[in-house]
Amino acid sequence: MLYFWILFNVFTLVMLIVDLRVFHRPGHVVKFRKALGGSLMYVAMAIAFAAILYFWQGRQSSLEFVTGYVVELSLSVDNLFIFLVIFNYFAVPDELQHRVLFWGILGALILRGIFIGAGVELIQRFHWLLFVFGALLIYSGIRVCLTGEHQVDPSSNPVVKALRRWIPVTTEYRGGKFFVRNAKENGRLYATPLLVVLLVIETTDVLFAVDSIPAVLAITLKAFIVYTSNVFAILGLRSMYFAVSGLIKVFRFLHYGLAVILILVGVKMILGDYFEIPIGVTLGTVALVLLISILLSLAYPAKGGGSSGGPEKTS
Repeated sequence: MLYFWILFNVFTLVMLIVDLRVFHRPGHVVKFRKALGGSLMYVAMAIAFAAILYFWQGRQSSLEFVTGYVVELSLSVDNLFIFLVIFNYFAVPDELQHRVLFWGILGALILRGIFIGAGVELIQRFHWLLFVFGALLIYSGIRVCLTGEHQVDPSSNPVVKALRRWIPVTTEYRGGKFFVRNAKENGRLYATPLLVVLLVIETTDVLFAVDSIPAVLAITLKAFIVYTSNVFAILGLRSMYFAVSGLIKVFRFLHYGLAVILILVGVKMILGDYFEIPIGVTLGTVALVLLISILLSLAYPAKGGGSSGGPEKTS
């Protein structure tokens, strides 16, 4: 099994490098058609991986992967809303956004790998944590239902505040650089706003992981399935952002659909010891909730036209 972990991580690293160096060249704005093609490519690879699991480990593992992937991909939509907020707040130029997302996703993969390993180990040792995670998911779902969305205020991010105390930050972006040296101050090191944006994205993803990882652990405790479903969802997130950033606000009820999914998965986790819900039923329910929320969004668009046509820059 160790070989499969190594091979999968090598595959992930190769895809990240190809994505950065081939599909999204530095200094170029990512166009809708290319982003859509990238998104579909990652979905196709996830389907192919599910087929491999079907012949390798059987129908149950394959269905667990697909369900985990759909849940992770669905919850990742919330990340796209937050990316819009962060990029607007810091007025990140279009040609630099893909660079921030690349490093942000790389950091997210590392952090989630650690969280998944710790989560599986803790649940296997302390089974009662299933009830804690389940209650956390239900609470998160109710919170999103009441507020309408996850809230984020970049200016109050404690990591950003700490960074500004430790190192000076330039007032302008310096290309794709995270650090620069000031020749007028004997080469003093400065951070750029791009590093600040990256830190906000990374710390925000940690908060999202608190919801998403327990949601997949409610579906399966197989670390390899949990990890691979997370990785495939996150790998396609960067392309998905550029593909739907101009349309994402059209789906005004999607937040509520995601909240319902969190609540249902939380209930599944809590009742798992007393009532087993087949994985096929879980997958079908998640897909149905997403479909209903999307159809409602299209049937009852927000007043004022829904989509704003993409993120606007603030000064």
